Amino acid sequence: MHLHEALDQLSEIRIQIARTESFRGYRSATAAFSGAVAVTTAACQPLLLPEPAAEPSAYLMLWICAAILSVVVTGVEMVFRCRRAASPIAVRTTWLAVEQFLPCTIAGALLTFVMALRAPESVWLLPGLWGILFSLGVFASRGLLPRQIIWVGLYYLVSGALSVAFAQDAAAFSPWAMGVTFGGGQFLAAIVLYLTLEKNYGERNHGRP
Repeated sequence: MHLHEALDQLSEIRIQIARTESFRGYRSATAAFSGAVAVTTAACQPLLLPEPAAEPSAYLMLWICAAILSVVVTGVEMVFRCRRAASPIAVRTTWLAVEQFLPCTIAGALLTFVMALRAPESVWLLPGLWGILFSLGVFASRGLLPRQIIWVGLYYLVSGALSVAFAQDAAAFSPWAMGVTFGGGQFLAAIVLYLTLEKNYGERNHGRP
């Protein structure tokens, strides 16, 4: 009985340590890559879809493919670093990060499916709603990330709200509703991650074998 209690306490201690560690699975390079994907997709949308309002399904597919590309690259980076770390705490911290961001991702996917199926005339709202949901994921992850990440969450929240408010009528399906929200947000995240985690970490470890 005492052994089980000790193991439970040890597990709890590991969880608490994981919660207090800065998560290094998100990297500035992959965040910047996601921002570049968003901006590139926005620039290509007028060429691929001259009239996106007439093809909401194609519009959704374009941006879903861009999102999947970003998620896959980020996921591969996280798994690679997790395997290299070979640390139980690193593995637990990675799972905590996934668990904290997963609800907003599932909510966004479900919302997209329902609106595409039952309210295609409202698909123009999705860029703003995606931005707002993404901001919730950033806020949920703030305990594992530098405190400056709150500015990234605020950027997504404000950009998403502005997109809902103004990206309608003639501006509906504007490629830059997504390009500015997610391109700008990911570039801002890349700057925050580099300055608060990677730059200082690299300086501290400079010259070490």
